[in-house]
Amino acid sequence: MSAGSQQQKRTLARVEDAALLTGRGRFLDDMDPLPGTLTAAVVRSPHPHARIRAVNVERARRHPGVAAVIGPDEVRETLRPFPLALNTPMPYYPTATDKARFVGEPVAVVVASDRYLAEDAAELVEVDYEPLPPVLDVKRALAPDAPRLHEDAADNVATDRTFTFGDVDAVFAAADHVVSGEYEFPRYSSTPMECYSVVAEWQDEADGPAIQAWANFHGPFSMVAVLAGAFGLPASRIRLMIPADNGGSFGIKAGIYPYVALMALASKHAGRPVRWTEDRIEHLLASSAGSDRAMRFEAAVTADGTVRALRADLVDNVGAYLRPPEPSTLYRCFGNITGAYTIDAVEIRSRAVVTNKTPTGLNRGFGGQQLYFGLERLMDTIAGVCGLDPVELRRRNLVQPDDFPYATPTGGVYDSGDYPRAVDMLVKNADYQQLRRKQREARERGEYYGIGVATIVDPSATNIGYVGLATPAEDRRPGRDKSGSTEHVRISVDPNGVVSVLLGTVPQGQGHATVAQSVVAEQFGLPLDQVRPVVEMDTATTPWTISSGSYSSRFAPLLTSALVEASEKLATTIRIAGATLLNADPADVELAEGQVRLRHEPARAVEFRHAAGLVHWDPGALPDGVPARLYQEAAFTPPQSKAASRSDQINSSLCYGFVAELAAVRIDPDTRQPTLEQVVTIHDAGTILNPTLLEGQVHGALAHAIGGALYEELRYTDAGQPTATFMDYLCPTSAETTYELTSDHLETPSPLTKLGAKGCGEGSCMSLPVAIANAVADALGPAGVNITSLPLHGNVLHDLLENQATTDTEGTH
Repeated sequence: MSAGSQQQKRTLARVEDAALLTGRGRFLDDMDPLPGTLTAAVVRSPHPHARIRAVNVERARRHPGVAAVIGPDEVRETLRPFPLALNTPMPYYPTATDKARFVGEPVAVVVASDRYLAEDAAELVEVDYEPLPPVLDVKRALAPDAPRLHEDAADNVATDRTFTFGDVDAVFAAADHVVSGEYEFPRYSSTPMECYSVVAEWQDEADGPAIQAWANFHGPFSMVAVLAGAFGLPASRIRLMIPADNGGSFGIKAGIYPYVALMALASKHAGRPVRWTEDRIEHLLASSAGSDRAMRFEAAVTADGTVRALRADLVDNVGAYLRPPEPSTLYRCFGNITGAYTIDAVEIRSRAVVTNKTPTGLNRGFGGQQLYFGLERLMDTIAGVCGLDPVELRRRNLVQPDDFPYATPTGGVYDSGDYPRAVDMLVKNADYQQLRRKQREARERGEYYGIGVATIVDPSATNIGYVGLATPAEDRRPGRDKSGSTEHVRISVDPNGVVSVLLGTVPQGQGHATVAQSVVAEQFGLPLDQVRPVVEMDTATTPWTISSGSYSSRFAPLLTSALVEASEKLATTIRIAGATLLNADPADVELAEGQVRLRHEPARAVEFRHAAGLVHWDPGALPDGVPARLYQEAAFTPPQSKAASRSDQINSSLCYGFVAELAAVRIDPDTRQPTLEQVVTIHDAGTILNPTLLEGQVHGALAHAIGGALYEELRYTDAGQPTATFMDYLCPTSAETTYELTSDHLETPSPLTKLGAKGCGEGSCMSLPVAIANAVADALGPAGVNITSLPLHGNVLHDLLENQATTDTEGTH
C-alpha cells in the first residue's frame, strides 16, 4: 500500500453522515414499503408467571376499525415452536400459549386501521389468568422445590455441561495458593435509540404461502432459518428486508424475530400487511437484554503468582425461554475463557437456567462482559494474596509475543498480539506510578480513591459453531455440525468504470460504507468518488449466508476480506482489458491513480473506465477464455472456523485482539457516589482500517460499559415486576462521560484476514466494567469492602460500607 493511499484511508471521513444529518436517513418507521398497511398493538401479560385459562377476544374484534385479533389459539394453529439450539422440552412461541412466563410476554395481537384504535381495542381483550409463584433468581430456580416454568422439563435447567481440559485436580492439589471468588453480573440492555419495528405481509400464492417482512434487524441471519422452522416453510419462502439505517442495536435487535413471526401471522388473519413499532416501555419490558450471570472462579496459583489452573462455574439466567441464539452467551468466549493468560488446565461448568424474567440474547460484548468480570476480579484477588501489584500479577501471566499463534486449552487459537507491550503502553500513558502516589496522598486525607486495571482478549469474527458445545459430543449428529464465519459481498463495474459494492451485512452506525469504499478504492487504485457502496439487505437478492450479520465484531476481519477477494477477481479482468488496449502482457500492468498502466513505464496507460468499457462494449477483443464479466461475488470463509471437536474444543472466534484498560475512581465520602475520573485504554485490533471510526467504536463501547458498571440494571421486584421506564432504568448521558480519556492503539496484524484487521467495537464493553469494579474495590479495600457485583452506584456503595461497619462493630463485642 502506497504512503498516499494509506494516508487517504487514515483520514477518511464517514460517507454516511450527510444523509443522517440532513434528515434523509432511511429508518423503517419513516418508510411505507407495503401499501394498505394496518397497525398492530400487542396485549401483554401483567403477571410474571400465570396459567392462561382463557382468552376472550370477541369484544376487541367487534371494535370499530379492527381487522383482526389473534391469540394463543391462532398461534398454536399455524406455528410450531421455534427451533432451539439444543433439545430441551421448553417450547418457545412468539406468544404465551399455556402460561405467561414473564411480565410483558405477548398474549394477543390486535390489528386495526391505526395505532390508537388498535390500543383501544387491545384493552377489550379479556384474559383469565391463574397467577403462579414466580422464580427470578438462578439460585432459587435451581432449588428442588422451585416453581417449574416448563412442566415437560425435569427442572429449570435448560442446559448443563461440564468440560475438563488438562489434569485440573492434580494442579490444584500441588498449588501453593487456591484463590476463589463468587461474582454476579447484572442484566442490562443497550437501549438503542430506535426500538423494534416490523412490517410484515402474509402472501397466499399459487405454490403455497410466503412471507415478506421489513424489520430493523441486524442479524445474525441464522434467525431466518428459525423463522422458517416455526412456520414450516422453506427459508426461500421468507423474504426479509432491512432498511439501510438502523438506530442502534448492539445485539439487542437479534431478538426481533418473534415479532416478525407474530406480525406475519397477524397479516394472515387481517388479509393485509401489518406494521408494529415498539414503544420504550415495551422495549424495556419485553425485548431483550444481556443475561445476568452468577459465577464462581477458582485458581491454582504458585507462590510467585503464576496461575496454573482455573475452575469456572457459570450460571446464566436466560429468562423464561432459551430463546435462540441462546445459549450463545455461555459459549461465545469458550476459546478465550482463560483470557490473556497462559493457564494450561481448565474445568468449566456451564448452565443456562430459566426464570420468570424476559428472555435474554445478545448485548454488546456478550459473553465477554460476564466472563471478564469474574476472571479479572479474581486476578486482583490473586494479586492481593501474593502481595503483588495488580499490573505485575498480570504481567507474570500474560501470553508472550513469541507464543503466537497461541493455543488455549479449550481450543482457541490466538492469531497475533504483543500483550506485554500493550501493558507497557498502558502503564506509561497512565503514568501509573504517579497515580499510585496520588492514591496514597488521597488516602492520607481520608479519601476513597482507587485504580483498577483489566487485560482482556477481545474475540472477533465469531465462529457460530460454538453453540454446538451446549450439546454433548455423543449427541451431536455426524454431518449436522455447525460452524463458520462466512461473509458475502457483491462488486460490479459499469461501462463508465464506476464500481458498485453491495454489502451483505447491515450496519447500525459503524460506518461500513465508509470502510468498504476505501478498501475497494485501494484495491482498484481509484479515487473514492468512483466507488459507490450500497447498504441494502434483502434476503431474496443480497448475497448472504446463515452466519451473515453485523454482530460479534465481524465486519473488519470478515467482510473486508470478502471485499478484497472480490476486488482481486475483478481487478484481474480489468488488467487483462487494459493490457489488451496497451498491447502489453497483463503481468506487466498495475491499477493505480484511476488508470491501468505499465508498472515500469507508467506514462503508458489507459483510463480505468476505458478498460472497463472494453469488457462491456467490445468483449470480442479480449483474449480467448477471458469472460466478459465485471461482476463478482465473494464469500470469505476462513478454514480456521470449524465445528466443535469430539473432545469439545473449539476455536470460537477467528481473530483475537487485546485490550489493556485502566480506570481511576473517586468516591464521595458523604454520598458514597463514585466518579470515574480517568480512563486509559490500549486496543490492539490488528490493522487499523480507519482510525476515526475505530476511535468512535472505543468511545461508544466505553459509554455502554459505564452504563453497566455504574448505572444500568434491569431490576425485578420479588413479585416479578421489572424496571419499565427511564425513570428507574438509568442510562449514562454526556454528563456522566466527562472523564479524562487517553486512548491509544497497537497494531499486530492478523495473519488470517486479508488486511490484517480484527474487530474492535466490543472490547471496552468487556474490560471497563471490571476495571471500574477493580478500582472501586481498590478504593474501598482499606474499609474491608469486597466488590462482587455490579452496578456500583452510590446506594450500593453506601450499603456495602454500612454493612461492613456493622460487621466490624459486631466483631468487637
